[in-house]
Amino acid sequence: QVQLVESGGGLVQAGGSLRLSCAASGSISSINAMGWYRQAPGKQRELVAAITSGGSTNYTDSVKGRFTISRDNAKNTVYLQMNSLKPEDTAVYYCNAKMVLGTTPTRRAGLYNYWGQGTQVTVSS
Repeated sequence: QVQLVESGGGLVQAGGSLRLSCAASGSISSINAMGWYRQAPGKQRELVAAITSGGSTNYTDSVKGRFTISRDNAKNTVYLQMNSLKPEDTAVYYCNAKMVLGTTPTRRAGLYNYWGQGTQVTVSS
């Protein structure tokens, strides 16, 4: 069974740091883009940062210079280093991965979009 498992969320004071991790497991042929999204109460889910299999990155403007996304292709893992955290960064953070999966008795081979379960990040002022 293919899944994304996140870790690293928590409560931190403004100005502090957290590091999120997301590991993909299961029968995976390859992973294309990976990214982190977040959703604050009453708001839509938004892209925070993304990284391609080749290492190209992009960030939403509000986190540029503070957050860094990286990945370890050998471990099928993506990370989000969050520094200088602000109360407005408070949200549930979701990992996303676009993965090429092989054929199984219940699934055709192809490109699939997977989400992690979400991890809460709370920044106190």
